[in-house]
Amino acid sequence: MDFDPDRDAARIETAIKTKGVDEQTIIDVLTKRTYSQRREIAFAYEKRAKKDMISALKGALSGSLETVILGLMKSTPQFDASEIRGSIKGAGTDEETLIEVLCSRSNDELVEIKKVYKELFKKELEKDVAGDTSGNFAKLLLALVQTKRAEPTAIIDYEKIDADARALFEAGVMIKGTDVPTWISIMSERSVPHLQKVFQRYKSYSPYDMQESIVKEVKGDLQKSFLVLGTHIFYHADLCLSVQGKGAKEKIVTRIIVSRCEVDLKKICSQYKTNFGQSLQKTIMVSELYRLPLAYY
Repeated sequence: MDFDPDRDAARIETAIKTKGVDEQTIIDVLTKRTYSQRREIAFAYEKRAKKDMISALKGALSGSLETVILGLMKSTPQFDASEIRGSIKGAGTDEETLIEVLCSRSNDELVEIKKVYKELFKKELEKDVAGDTSGNFAKLLLALVQTKRAEPTAIIDYEKIDADARALFEAGVMIKGTDVPTWISIMSERSVPHLQKVFQRYKSYSPYDMQESIVKEVKGDLQKSFLVLGTHIFYHADLCLSVQGKGAKEKIVTRIIVSRCEVDLKKICSQYKTNFGQSLQKTIMVSELYRLPLAYY
């Protein structure tokens, strides 16, 4: 069926006005459109209903469904910037959100996030991250936010892969203590495909694989951050495991679905199935998150 924003806007208006709210129609329409199409629907809705569609959805929905649908009405950089701002605003810091967003986004994505962050909050992302974190964890996040990471290339530099793998080994397992600045430099400045090859090559130097070495060498938020870098598809798939069982980490799963839906959610779902032998759709349907829209994956 051809995309028709006026028809979609009419369906959304009827769904909101229906007694008890027709949530399924809202899910069917908005999760099967791209961000730019959803913006067109919102514009058509405003012309038709003489009111803002986002406000109307906010009034009609609740819980995780409201969070997902309102998240889908933002662009991916807007959503990521809002998540980062929410993680550092007020008392305490939600380090898990900072790690998941800043350590798994590409240079281009981070450039957009920084731009949108300044537009939305009139603040510099670097300054906010620096003011809310400390130590080597702060140094790593700031190195990532400064977007010095090399772009992926079709040319495989085997010498550099070998040199980086050896440098990681010599700065960690081989010595007493850890030369963290060397690790930060390699982890934050190399492209993700290059890092993945470095991690494979690392095994030829170390009795432990890279993941085991990270766990042995560093602790806390820095450890979590290093584990995400270069392996974010696996990381996101693992995070989605939190939907299983009581007390599911609803916020994390919601964030992954919304922020990656037009980027790499299909890969995350595929990796999830490989890791855990069950589709993410099925896991969500039998968990307390069963209302999360499943159309994207």
